[in-house]
Amino acid sequence: MSTTPLAGALRLVVILDAGVARGRDLASLAALAASGGATMLQVRAKASGAAELAALVRKVLAAANGLPVIVNDRLDVAVATGAAGCHLGQDDFPIEAARAMAPPGFWLGGSAGTADEARRAASAGAHYLGIGPIAETGSKADAGAAIGVAGFRAVHAAAPHLPAVAIGGVTAALAPTLIAAGAAGIAVIRAVLDAADPRQATRELLVALGG
Repeated sequence: MSTTPLAGALRLVVILDAGVARGRDLASLAALAASGGATMLQVRAKASGAAELAALVRKVLAAANGLPVIVNDRLDVAVATGAAGCHLGQDDFPIEAARAMAPPGFWLGGSAGTADEARRAASAGAHYLGIGPIAETGSKADAGAAIGVAGFRAVHAAAPHLPAVAIGGVTAALAPTLIAAGAAGIAVIRAVLDAADPRQATRELLVALGG
């Protein structure tokens, strides 16, 4: 669980994707992102089994310097490790069922690339949305076509009461425009994980968001 308000946690989400990290230690990357100003971390390791993923999440939690950590896809692992929440895609465990199983204060995020998906996630009880992909991205093979800033605005308008992070090909250059379009924050993978200096890359993203 986390004592950080959700809106603040969503400002700069760094997704620690084992498939993108190319063998680099995700706990070390978590520490660098945390020291650079990330406000939340998300662990994504689609090829890992439950036990391996749980061990990884615990390492990231230990390295996160108190930042909220959420787990991609695996509600069971997120709850078992004491993570702050779980992000569920359209084809993952149903959000409505997850609400019934999650402990108090546990955050559930839902992915949305269309207005209908945003409405469904909101109706199911998501606490926030991840809307995208904003630009073309190689980090997620099934991400769909890029929707751009205008697409973000249209999707968010379908569930305007939910805070939303923009995801998918987001860069520091895009960040101010997305915030102006109503994003609570941004979620990034390659912008940090591909950087020669992940800490500095995180700092630059935070500056682009207005500090």
